[in-house]
Order: sequence, then structure tokens, then C-alpha cells
Amino acid sequence: MKSSELLTDAFGRVGEVVHAVLVDITPEQLAYQVKPGSNSIAWLVWHLSRVIDDHLAAASERISGSAYPSQVWKAGGYLERFSLPFQPDATGYGQGAGEVAALGSVPALLLLEYYDAVSRQAIEFLDGVRDEDLGRIVDSSWNPPVTLAVRLVSVLSDALQHAGQAAFLRGIAGLSLTGSETAG
Repeated sequence: MKSSELLTDAFGRVGEVVHAVLVDITPEQLAYQVKPGSNSIAWLVWHLSRVIDDHLAAASERISGSAYPSQVWKAGGYLERFSLPFQPDATGYGQGAGEVAALGSVPALLLLEYYDAVSRQAIEFLDGVRDEDLGRIVDSSWNPPVTLAVRLVSVLSDALQHAGQAAFLRGIAGLSLTGSETAG
């Protein structure tokens, strides 16, 4: 198995969870917060999608020079469609209660559409990753500088954690991952 196949499989598992979380979800469940100011399902799915989109676009640009398409967020028109009161490059880092709450009105279908578009672009990038690319520096602002391998593992870890948190919140909000109501 090549590294690109392993990475494609791993990133595909994020999508399985995201889809399970968003099926048959109500707007109230999507916006559910355990306590005011905590993350909602909508914010978690948006954030994990934005991080994959942002970080892989930047990494790909460093690896290929510029062959990778722009972030789906901007190039696909999602910045305008989501119409959030954030800076255009926001990915969720450092956001507070107001920003989390702003995602509460975003429809599940739009979140899923954006995630799927990001996932398609990510898989296209991952399919082209060669083993020798994994050691290349993609972010020199850290000490030590970040290699493609470290960035991919970091993004995957973050995405899986947030997808799992969204699944957990869905359970707390009273809806199982199969879409049927849980017994009270």
C-alpha cells in the first residue's frame, strides 16, 4: 500500500462520520450546545471542513508550486453562501461564543455540501502525494519546520477529533447516528 492510499482511506473515514452526524438532523440539534459558548455540531463540522480546506490548499501550493486549486471556501462560492460574520480566511481558531452561535443558522445540507467539496479536492491532492513528498517542508513558521507528513497527520487528527465530538453532541442532543430518536 502506498502512503497516498493510506492517507486517502484515513481522510475518507472523516467523511463517514460527518455524513452519519448530519443525516436527518434538525436545525435545533445542529445548533445544540452543551452549555452556552461551547461548540455546536454545526460549528464543529464547519471548522473541520475549513481546516482541511485551508491547510491542504497551503500544503499543496508548497509542494506543487501552484497547481492546486484555490480553497473550496472561496473558489466554490461557499464564503458567500454561508454569509458568516467572519473574516474571509477564518477557519475557527480563536473564535468565541458569538462566532460559534453564528453557525447555528447554517443548514445541514450546506454544511454537508461544503464538506463533500472539500473532501473531493483533498482526495484529489492526496492521490498525487508521493512518498518523497512527505518529508518536504510545507510551513517554515514553526520550529521545527512542518513537513507535509506532519501537516497531514495534524489535519487528520484534528478532523477526526472534531467529527467524533460532533457525533457525541448528536447523541447528547437525542439523536442516534442512525437517525432514529433515542429512548429518553
